[in-house]
Amino acid sequence: MEIFSIVKKHWFLIGIVLAILGAKANPFLGAKGGLLKPEYTVKYLAVSFIFFNSGLSLRTEELTGAVTRVRLHMCVQGFTLMFVPVLIHLLTSVLALTSLDHWLVQGLRVVGCMPPPVSSAVILTKAVGGNEAAAIFNSAFGSFLGIVVTPLLLYLLIGSSSTVPFTSVFIQLSITVVVPLLFGQWLRTCVKDWLEQTKPPFGTLSSCTLLLIIYTTFCDTFNQTSLGIKGSSLVTMAVIILALQLALLYLAFNISRTPMLDFSAADSVAVMFCSTHKSLTLGIPMLKIIYAGYPYLSVISIPLLMYHPTQILLGGLLVPLVKRWMVSAQTMEEKLSNSSGKDMLPV
Repeated sequence: MEIFSIVKKHWFLIGIVLAILGAKANPFLGAKGGLLKPEYTVKYLAVSFIFFNSGLSLRTEELTGAVTRVRLHMCVQGFTLMFVPVLIHLLTSVLALTSLDHWLVQGLRVVGCMPPPVSSAVILTKAVGGNEAAAIFNSAFGSFLGIVVTPLLLYLLIGSSSTVPFTSVFIQLSITVVVPLLFGQWLRTCVKDWLEQTKPPFGTLSSCTLLLIIYTTFCDTFNQTSLGIKGSSLVTMAVIILALQLALLYLAFNISRTPMLDFSAADSVAVMFCSTHKSLTLGIPMLKIIYAGYPYLSVISIPLLMYHPTQILLGGLLVPLVKRWMVSAQTMEEKLSNSSGKDMLPV
């Protein structure tokens, strides 16, 4: 029973490993021109489905109360889509001088350009008891921003490594990302009551589709050549990603506690998780479009595949600690508020 519960809890992480092993065992099945015809089924149908599913599941009608928190949103989006890409670019400039695999280093740069995730940051913020509305808004808003900002950052920080022209990328992004996302949002307004009653497994559906995309991506690579990455490079990258996430969490938390910003403890929790997490669900399909046909696509995807489980596992471990801090901080906030209220009473 314990094994079953572990598999049930971490089935997606296990699925990623099995997808890569399956691609290694029989790459032709999911490679371009293979039985699955990924150049059509994945490039258009699977990617479009993920973004349609995201549009259908995003509860934008619940975000109205959080829209006015402009300073908080600027803090989150500025951190995740400006500060993090620049910081990681500087870090990778140093790592490029070491013996670490060049394409893994490029993959770490890719991680920095990714938008925030739709779900994990919201789940962790809710588990702690933080500002869930702000987390939902920034995850949704960041996903929409990422459609434009992420490709621009990739071209700016990584360069024109893609074999696909810039204009073609944006045309395909519009067809397979923007249109399905907006259509999903429109359809949600028509069937909102049914969705609330049935609660379809949006996350599971997206995750299963993402496993198919990961499988076909690695099939293409293994069909052409072996990855040729040393185990020591993978271990080093895993350690770097863990250290990077700890540093980003520390920085985001301390920035959110700056008196000038005047964020509550609940706000700080939302900032900490939303601004440091990166989306695998949106990231891999985008890479599949932007770097279509690129021989090192699988290798540059590896750091993002590592970053995703690390942010979930690390976030889960931090939940009890952050929750204790937030309860203590909220108690202090209430005392200060009551004290200020008494000072303002007429004598």
